[in-house]
Amino acid sequence: MTHRDATPAHDTGPDRTERELREALSALADGVQAAPDAYRTARGEWLRRERRRRLVLAVLIAVVFALATLIGLWVLNQAPADPGVIFSGTGTGIGSAASEPLARPQP
Repeated sequence: MTHRDATPAHDTGPDRTERELREALSALADGVQAAPDAYRTARGEWLRRERRRRLVLAVLIAVVFALATLIGLWVLNQAPADPGVIFSGTGTGIGSAASEPLARPQP
């Protein structure tokens, strides 16, 4: 008698494979015993990773902010030392009229 002869004809194909796989996985799952503090341990590890991620993000933001500040200060420091045309102080042009006091008419 062969294996084919011992099994019923209606129990072939994907349904049989699925049933056998389900039974095997069920038997395997029944044999697994979870540790009593597995949830607490997994949650603690997740919280540590979350704190670490937030700390790395805060440090990255601080570094970017400090770098932008330093670049801005460096750019401002590269400005020419001479006052230029706008702040020449010669008293001619449009800017000089705004700095003079207005004359009030005498009664």
